[in-house]
Amino acid sequence: MVIWRLDHETITCAHGATNVAAMSFELQPTLRSDRVTLRPLRADDFDALYAVAADAAIWEHHPETDRYRPDVFKTFFDEQLASGGALVVIANETRRVIGMTRFHGYDRDRSEIEIGWTFLARSHWGGVYNGEIKRLMLTHAFRFVSTVVFLVDPRNYRSQRAVEKIGAVRVASRRDGAGRQSIAYAIDSVSFAARAAHL
Repeated sequence: MVIWRLDHETITCAHGATNVAAMSFELQPTLRSDRVTLRPLRADDFDALYAVAADAAIWEHHPETDRYRPDVFKTFFDEQLASGGALVVIANETRRVIGMTRFHGYDRDRSEIEIGWTFLARSHWGGVYNGEIKRLMLTHAFRFVSTVVFLVDPRNYRSQRAVEKIGAVRVASRRDGAGRQSIAYAIDSVSFAARAAHL
């Protein structure tokens, strides 16, 4: 039995138990902490999200370095909207959109889900925000699965450091949804429970 605490709420998860794996994963929850709110991405979020994504520096280590362009980002945005798993990230203090993230690829048999497609405004890099976003998402994910996977481009060292910081470990190479070779990182509920208080 794994127990962890987040925002004064205790959540209990039976690690690897069949009743957890049998639950249908909720891909677009609304998740809140003191600093951020994650909610389902909507069509009317485009302008606010593009205001963040228009910063070319966000994409300089990404396979699609031109995603700051309006037409390229519109294609990306439409794909995320259609995915049924995308979440917009809102800073509670300002109530402004500061980025997005996504759940993807729920595998009931492997008791696994992927977290990815995350980007944040540079004003929120290097602090507590990414850790808090991942803590919310991992806490939610481990209600349904025993393992969470992150696929990272081999050249994206910044993202590799970010997932390592939350306790994910490199486990393999795997192709992402676009067919690109990626580094697969994974974290399980036991490891997360041990690190959650430090995220």
